[in-house]
Amino acid sequence: MENIRIGFIGAGNMGGALASAVCKATDAQNVMLADKSREKAFELAKKLCCSFSDNTSVVSSCDFIFLGVKPQMMGDMLAEIAPVLKARNNDFVLITMAAGMKIEKITALLGFDCPVIRIMPNTAVEVGEGMVLYAVNEKVNEDAENAFLAFMSNAGKLDKIPETLIDAGSAVSGCGPAFVYMFIEALADGGVKCGLPRSTALKYAEQTLIGAAKLAMETGRHPEELKDAVCSPAGSTIEGCFALEKGSFRAATVDAVSAAFERTKELGK
Repeated sequence: MENIRIGFIGAGNMGGALASAVCKATDAQNVMLADKSREKAFELAKKLCCSFSDNTSVVSSCDFIFLGVKPQMMGDMLAEIAPVLKARNNDFVLITMAAGMKIEKITALLGFDCPVIRIMPNTAVEVGEGMVLYAVNEKVNEDAENAFLAFMSNAGKLDKIPETLIDAGSAVSGCGPAFVYMFIEALADGGVKCGLPRSTALKYAEQTLIGAAKLAMETGRHPEELKDAVCSPAGSTIEGCFALEKGSFRAATVDAVSAAFERTKELGK
């Protein structure tokens, strides 16, 4: 699929971050943005050196179409674009990122079967370090999937999983950044409590998470092993770990992921 055109309906935080990643991996002139706020689409298009238009132009001319709208808005949006898509005589692929909404519901709302890729990205795609889960239906051929992987290459890591697991996965990788930011803030608060300037504490906390994650990923060692390696007998770190355990740190984190998973399932109904 040479010279593919890629469109975005919805240029909000996630749509904009994905558009930015796509423009780094392909010719930005082949990327088109649309949003209910034309000013938002125009400003982002100007920043990315791509084009902007409306929903009809995107769905009538683009080969891959990102649907960057919330689940509760998906029905009305699909009803709007369905006649235009149905009238096309060339191939296209829809890419949905609506939380909890299965591919079969997308095609049911659309009123006909077509190629659909369901993705669950996270906000780190903005800096090329995202975790993007994806699943495809049987209408997506190998060439289309390979093209998708190519123009998404600057978004971060992509992982194809069964659609039945995508909600559980997104509760970790999609919602997880918010939990991580809370932990960064809490680490920094602890540093401030101990006397560090706020900016210094934040810098230390942020780099600590980056380094710890990279060490775990590159060595393949289990987090428990890495944790134990930091905890000297009767030392400072084990004392801090004990305080976290007393505060139900692990249980609270598991509960956060579980709560996010249950809410995601509700959103897709």
